[in-house]
Amino acid sequence: MLKSFSGSICAGILISIGGAVFLSCDNRYVGAILFSVALLCICYKAYYLFTGKVGYIVESHTKKDWCNLICGLAGNLITTFLLGMLLRAAIPAMGENAAAICANKLTVPLLSVLIRSVFCGVLMYLSVSIFRDHKTPLAILFCIPVFILSGFEHSIADMFYFGASGIFDSRIILFQIMVVLGNSIGGVALPLLQKVGEKND
Repeated sequence: MLKSFSGSICAGILISIGGAVFLSCDNRYVGAILFSVALLCICYKAYYLFTGKVGYIVESHTKKDWCNLICGLAGNLITTFLLGMLLRAAIPAMGENAAAICANKLTVPLLSVLIRSVFCGVLMYLSVSIFRDHKTPLAILFCIPVFILSGFEHSIADMFYFGASGIFDSRIILFQIMVVLGNSIGGVALPLLQKVGEKND
């Protein structure tokens, strides 16, 4: 668990860097592409990112696996939120951009938040599993911009944005619960369907 937690802090740092570059780019297409640097580094360094790990709970779901998943999620969320607040203080313009984005997020109906999060979870699973199975970064370079430009919700990146926004609202808790739930559903959807299909062959 200590390894998962330390790895999740490392992943949180990288997601924060990805979020920071996205907030700093005037062109959202460029920002979406550059955000991919975060997941590329996470995968190459084998750090612990919840949205990249949750899909593998289908393959192995021991008590240790669940504990690592929860521990990793906590490390990801805590790190990104704190670093978001830190960067808001260091770069006020970034905080203003985050505030505008997050204020809009909190107006989205929760069912829509859940659906957006599911699709993000699917893309995150594909990014990591294709990298893991085929040793190619191509899925990351395409899937990450796709989820960002499509308006899908990523729980760890969102936590960075909320930290950077300076918004402290109880609605954030419910929003994040829905995003974590949606990312988890999307993350397990493809491997679960594949496993069911293999059993019926």
